[in-house]
Amino acid sequence: MRGDPFGLHRVIEPKGKLPQPAWKIDNDTSKIYDNEILIDVIKLNIDAASFTQIKNEAGKDESKVAEKIMQIVKERGKMHNPITGSGGMLIGKIKKIGKDLKIDANEGDKIATLVSLSLTPLNLKKITKVHLDKEQVDVEAEAILFETGVFAKLPEDMPESVALAILDVAGAPIQTARLVSPGDTVLVTGAAGKSGVLCCYVAKKYAGPTGKVIGLVHSEKSVAELKNLKIVDRVMVSDAQDAVGTYKKFMEMNGGELADVVINVVNVPDTEMASVMCCKERGKVYFFSMATSFTKAALGAEGIGKDVDMIIGNGYAKDHAKFALEIVRENKKLYELFLKRYG
Repeated sequence: MRGDPFGLHRVIEPKGKLPQPAWKIDNDTSKIYDNEILIDVIKLNIDAASFTQIKNEAGKDESKVAEKIMQIVKERGKMHNPITGSGGMLIGKIKKIGKDLKIDANEGDKIATLVSLSLTPLNLKKITKVHLDKEQVDVEAEAILFETGVFAKLPEDMPESVALAILDVAGAPIQTARLVSPGDTVLVTGAAGKSGVLCCYVAKKYAGPTGKVIGLVHSEKSVAELKNLKIVDRVMVSDAQDAVGTYKKFMEMNGGELADVVINVVNVPDTEMASVMCCKERGKVYFFSMATSFTKAALGAEGIGKDVDMIIGNGYAKDHAKFALEIVRENKKLYELFLKRYG
């Protein structure tokens, strides 16, 4: 039997919704449709905004984090944080391919799904380990990938956990490459995170020798690490939730000039206006963070009379997985950082 290519056949509540916005979906993996892929899941990479929220709620207690994730999946049939609205992604082995699917992979291949856990049917049996510092959890589980779902085979030249961390944010660096032009001044907020360092590297590469990249970090401990990577021209320490304070610091650091492009990859809410205020008129603000509120960004910009192009970070772009892996491969220090953090 064929299911709907977008996964509508798995939606329980409310009927007629797509799997991502739906409240609850069918995660029964004992049966698969002829156009679905069944995956033996090895590890979940929880979206940064979601994991931060759960971790803070759980008091950074591993067992309570695991309990909360299990609770969400039990209630919803998917890892879809009801507070942040975000999910993450997974790695696993292909267990079965529906007979109607023709894909460039075989049963037994290790893959990373490139669609959100917030729409992926997940039969989560057990969490064996929570990695608080990596935003990853080791699991015993099965998952379903729909016909329209995107995935990538895991590379063989790096550890699975490193590849997972890179692929989780693969949409950000390639979108940055599309937005940044030679000579641009680029501000990256959340510059020390996994998406932040990738975006800084790409921004520096595409802005060229006449451009400038400024990385905004939340604490002094990130400054030395970011400078060592040599992917930014300046590092600014500021609380991005303090819009006015961040704006003043940026103006002072950048000689009274605003940024051509602002890339927001933070993992906490209420940073929209710092990004908008630091961007020049008719500049571009790219919100990749899942903690972004469209309402706060749009009405906030209107409220201060700021005419900027605001772009929602699409987690998917053509060849984004290949692009993200390649930029890490071509920069030894970046690879060593990901190996240190996630290896």
